[in-house]
Amino acid sequence: MAKVRLTVNGAARELDVPPEMPILWVLRDVLNLTGTKYGCGTALCGSCTVLRDGEAIRACVEPISSAEGTALVTIEGLSANGTHPLQVAWRDLNVAQCGYCQPGQIMNAAALLARNPSPTDEEIDAAQQANLCRCGTYLRIREAIRVAAGEGSTGRGGDS
Repeated sequence: MAKVRLTVNGAARELDVPPEMPILWVLRDVLNLTGTKYGCGTALCGSCTVLRDGEAIRACVEPISSAEGTALVTIEGLSANGTHPLQVAWRDLNVAQCGYCQPGQIMNAAALLARNPSPTDEEIDAAQQANLCRCGTYLRIREAIRVAAGEGSTGRGGDS
């Protein structure tokens, strides 16, 4: 066990956990933040995406020791009441079908908009390509990102 000091969703934390424990399991099993999902366990699907100092990372393969002194943000920390522009756009456009990948999709999109507040469709597609959606809602995901950036339509729903 080792002491790891970091900030999670704005709260300072000092955790006594094995240093090699993946961030995902610390979030889910130690801190009870279950919004971040386990998908593939090999950093290929993106379901476990969280932000570390603003950068999207795959929490399933990153050891908690890599988070020492950093700030992590999970889907729960993006907005206390679900009013982040991405969360609102996701709801308004009915993006989710099964919803399993959506926390990772949203967190990856948050990192994109933080570094590029006005991305093109091509930039959105490139940024989101590593996040897999089994339901295939990629067109709605792109539109929700555009709406959150203030550039998309305000229509509801639609086919993926």
